[in-house]
Amino acid sequence: MPSFKVAILDMYKGEPNQGMRNIHEILNRYAEEKELEVTKEIFNVRQQNQIPDLSFDAYISTGGPGSPIDLEGWEDAYLQFLHSIIVYNENHVNKKMVFLICHSFQVYCYHFKLANVCKRMSESFGIFPMYKTADGLENKFTKLLVQPFYAVDSRKWQVIQPDLYALDRMGAKILAIEKERPNIPYERAIMAIQFTPEIIGTQFHPEADAEGMKFYLKSEEKKKVVVENYGQEKYDSMITLLADEDKIPTTQKNMIPVFLDEALSQHFNLVH
Repeated sequence: MPSFKVAILDMYKGEPNQGMRNIHEILNRYAEEKELEVTKEIFNVRQQNQIPDLSFDAYISTGGPGSPIDLEGWEDAYLQFLHSIIVYNENHVNKKMVFLICHSFQVYCYHFKLANVCKRMSESFGIFPMYKTADGLENKFTKLLVQPFYAVDSRKWQVIQPDLYALDRMGAKILAIEKERPNIPYERAIMAIQFTPEIIGTQFHPEADAEGMKFYLKSEEKKKVVVENYGQEKYDSMITLLADEDKIPTTQKNMIPVFLDEALSQHFNLVH
């Protein structure tokens, strides 16, 4: 059975989360569908300064809590790792693929000075429509998604006001932006960027699954928190959206798996 190595960069700082379970489930399902032996290794970046080497075929860097702009001590090694991926890809035919989720996406944007990374006026939490840009309509990582597509969004920070010159200089493409909020005078956040042909990032959570989210929301403790902070109507809307197969399940099945397809093609030298 062919083997395929994936590094999971755990950015959760030891906090309980659904993301790690989601990523493992996606990788397990992918291995079964492709009849692959997928070897997974977890690296605790923020608590233990663990960084993978360049022997992996794909790298998934998770979301996580806290500020993406306040230094905690692990950033230098993490950013050096990302730089080493870029240098490697510039000098090799078969590339290393990286997927950056939420906190990782924000850290990348901030430290590479690609946009304004700042705190939101209030936390975004729920299932929201994401709107593909012209580039996103044709991009291989997003073109299978409908317009708009839906995703889980959970963040206190935001990436806005892109530096288009800096993005263009690295060949980056903005693939999706936040829903329009005509009643609120705030800019729409950037929700997905293909930074290089091999590095893609999302500010939403493409790994999230509907069943896990529903289980999370239906616990009495979490339901109380959501209703108190966002209202019963918002809670009911989230439960309804989670039941729609065209929403969260479609995003989960069509983003990270497409990324893994690309990494697999690179690994087995199937690139054109």
